[in-house]
Amino acid sequence: CTKLKMVSYRSCALKAVLLSGTALIASNAFVNNSPSFGVRTRLHETSPAFEIDERTGKRTGNSFLSDETKERAASGNPIEKMKQKKDATAAFVDVYEYAAKIRSGEMEWTDVEKADLDNRIKYVGMLHRNKRTPGQFMLRLKVPNGIVNADQMRFYAECVEKYGEEGGVVDITTRQNIQLRGVKIEDAPDVIDGLHARNQTSFQSALDNVRNMVGSPLAGIDDKELVDTRELCNAINDLVSLDPVTGTRGNPQWGNLPRKFNVAISGSRDDYAHTHINDIGLVPTPNAATGEMGFNVVLGGYMSIKRVAESVDSKMWIPADRTSVVAFTEAVLRIFRDEGDRKDRQKARLMWLVEKYGVDEFKAEVIKEVESYDRGVKIEDTQPLDTTPFERRRLLGVHKQPQDGKCRVGFLVPSGRLSQNECRVVADLADKYSAGEVRLTVEQNIILPNVDEDKVADLLADPAFGSDSRFKVDAGRIEGNVVTCTGAQFCSLALIETKENAESVAKKLETLVDVDKEIRIHWTGCPNSCGQVQAADIGIMGAPAKKMNLETGKPVAVPGCKIFVGGRIGEDAHLSLEPYTSGIPLEDLIPELVEILKKEFGATDKAPAEDMVVIDE
Repeated sequence: CTKLKMVSYRSCALKAVLLSGTALIASNAFVNNSPSFGVRTRLHETSPAFEIDERTGKRTGNSFLSDETKERAASGNPIEKMKQKKDATAAFVDVYEYAAKIRSGEMEWTDVEKADLDNRIKYVGMLHRNKRTPGQFMLRLKVPNGIVNADQMRFYAECVEKYGEEGGVVDITTRQNIQLRGVKIEDAPDVIDGLHARNQTSFQSALDNVRNMVGSPLAGIDDKELVDTRELCNAINDLVSLDPVTGTRGNPQWGNLPRKFNVAISGSRDDYAHTHINDIGLVPTPNAATGEMGFNVVLGGYMSIKRVAESVDSKMWIPADRTSVVAFTEAVLRIFRDEGDRKDRQKARLMWLVEKYGVDEFKAEVIKEVESYDRGVKIEDTQPLDTTPFERRRLLGVHKQPQDGKCRVGFLVPSGRLSQNECRVVADLADKYSAGEVRLTVEQNIILPNVDEDKVADLLADPAFGSDSRFKVDAGRIEGNVVTCTGAQFCSLALIETKENAESVAKKLETLVDVDKEIRIHWTGCPNSCGQVQAADIGIMGAPAKKMNLETGKPVAVPGCKIFVGGRIGEDAHLSLEPYTSGIPLEDLIPELVEILKKEFGATDKAPAEDMVVIDE
C-alpha cells in the first residue's frame, strides 16, 4: 500500500481497518451481543441528515453533538476548536496517509500539521514526545480488563525493536494497559494492522475518549469473587470503541467527549480496580432485598494538576448484568458528552458536572436517560455494604485458585517497564505455564493464571526469575508495591526521572528497613499525578527543591520532590491531598523515606545508618 497515491491509500487504510473489524467481530470477547446494544445509534446513523466522513463511511464525531454543544465547542478551548475544525474520529486515515508519504519521501514527519501532530492523532492512541524524542510517539492500546496473550506480548517486542533498547520499550500502566514507546508515524500502520489482527486496538485510547477499561485481575479465578468483570469490561470497551454500524474499531458516537473519561469495575471487596479514582466506579454489592448481585455506583474520581477528587456516592445501584451496565454507562456518557464543560479543560471532568447538578439531580437525570432507552433497566438506591472484617489480599506470589489443581502466580515487573527481551520472556512463560494468558494489574505487575500446581516449582525455578532477572515472585513488601508514571525519560512534563529512581530506591529501602506490612510507594514526575501519589501509603511527586552549594555558599536548584503520606485503597479508600513534606532534594530522599517508614509505618532498622547512600545523579 505504501506506494499508492493518496486517494488509493485512503481506501487501503480503510480496508485494513474494515478487515480488522471483521476479525474483531469473529471474537466473542470483542462483540456486544446484547440485543438492545446500539439500537438508538443505528436509528440515528441511518439518517442521511447527519454528516458522514467520505473517507471512512462513518458519521463524524461532531455529528453526534447537539447544536448547543457545538456552539459551546466552537467558542471553547483550543482543543475544542481544533476538533470542530477537523473531526478527530477519522484521524487514523490521516496517519495512514502521512505514513505513506513519509515512506515514499514526499514529506518528513516535521511536515505533519501541528494540530494533528500534537493533538488530533491522539485519537489513534499516538502521543508525540516532541521534547524528549522528536518524531517518535508513545502508542497507547486498549486492553480491557488487562488481559493479553503470549502472541501479543511478542508482537509488542517486535513493534519497538527497531527503536533500540533504550527508546523501544513497553510499559504496563496504572490502568492495566500497554504503552509502546518509540513508534514513528511511518511505522504506525503496520503496528495498528498487527494489533487489529490480534483483536486489539489503539483507537480512542487518548485525547477526549473513554480510557482503558479496568477490571479485576483475578476475574474468573477468585474464590472471593462477587462479579466476573471480564465480559462487562469488554462490553463497555465495545460500546465506546466499536462502531455498531460498520463493525469496525472506532466509534465516533463517543469520540468527542469534553475530556477523558475513566471507568473501573471491581470484582471483589479488594477493589483491585481502584473505583474511588474513576469517573465511573462500579462496586460489587448484592441487593439487600433480593440478593441479586449488582453494583453501587460511585462517580467523579480523578486526578489532575489543578484538582484531585475522590469519587462520590451516586446514590444509585444497578444489576450486574451486561445490559444494565452498558445502558448505565451509555447514559452517563451521553449526559457528559453533551453537557460537560467545553471552555475550561480543568473543569471538563465528570465531577464538575455532578457538582453542577447536585448528586440527587444528577441521579434523576441518569434515571431519565436510561428509561428513555427502553431496555428494561432498573436503577435502585445505593445498597448497604458488607461490613464484616475483610483484608485486601496480595496479588504477587503463588496462590491457589478455586479451580481444582490450579494456581495463580503474580510477579513483580519493576516500575512496570519491560524491555523487548523481557516481553518475549513473559510470552514464553505464558505459553509454558498459563496457556498463553497474561494478566496485568494496576500496580503494573503481571499475573500468570491457571498454572498447574505440579508445575509451580518448575515455574519458580525458571531462569526468568533467576538472580540476574528483574522479575520476582517473592518481591519484598516495599519493592513489590512500587508504582510509577513515565517520568522524565519520555515525558516533558515530568520534573524528575521516576522509573529508574523508583526501582533503585525500593531496592535500597529493602536493605535498610524491615516492615511488617505491604508499603505502597508511588512516584509521579509532576502534579498531574499519573502515578497516583495521593492514593499511596507514600507518594513521591517531582517538585522544585534547593540545596546549599558548599563552594559558593548559595542555594541552588536541584531535582526534588514533595512527599504525600497516608493514602489508602480498597474498601477504606482515602486520598492524601496535602503534602507531608516538600522541597526534598532527591539525593536526600532515602534518609527521609526511612524516617517516614519508621515514624508512620513502624519500620525497624535492618542496616546501619551510614549505609543510607544517595541516589546517583
